[in-house]
Amino acid sequence: MNKEIRLKEMEREREREEREMQMQMQKEKEEREMQMQMQREKEAREHEFRLKQLELGVIKGSDPKIGLDTGGLFDVSKHVKFVPKFQEDNVEKFFNHFEKLGEQLKWPRDKWSILIQSNFTGKAQEVYSALSIEDSMDYDKVKKAILQAYELVPEAYRQKFRKYRKADTQTYVEFAYQKERHFDRWCASKKVSTFDTLRQLMLVEEFKR
Repeated sequence: MNKEIRLKEMEREREREEREMQMQMQKEKEEREMQMQMQREKEAREHEFRLKQLELGVIKGSDPKIGLDTGGLFDVSKHVKFVPKFQEDNVEKFFNHFEKLGEQLKWPRDKWSILIQSNFTGKAQEVYSALSIEDSMDYDKVKKAILQAYELVPEAYRQKFRKYRKADTQTYVEFAYQKERHFDRWCASKKVSTFDTLRQLMLVEEFKR
């Protein structure tokens, strides 16, 4: 009877710990989402401020509506200050932000590679320097080379998700968060946005395995 009582107590303790862990994970998830939302709002405000500067003619002698100087030529030096800061820990976000700016400010696409290379650091700078002159002028080739250098391709994301293991220094909450990020990036790289595309992704992986 004492043994049964102890087992029940242990079971109750385990359930209590699980509930506390779930509550803690939910709390930290909400805090992360709030911080991310605040960061997005901050970036949106900064972006809007930059656009407003262009509209008010802060960059003198340029026409923000077409991205060209009044003389009809594109002056990179007048627009490079609006290129977002390059972040090695979030390369995809950098490219997405840059492309949105390029479309909104109507920068000539053949000038994108010149604009973007000015902010490269670390490995991205090395990759860009190793490209041929012809390839370095092609934005799509530059982007592809850099994403590959940082292993930001679907297969790399899939392997990171599948092989990621909890480190001794990690809490379970931290581990769960990182695992979730790897999965989300894998899905995003495969453009998974519906149940059907997620289903197809899982089936194809299982078929290959």
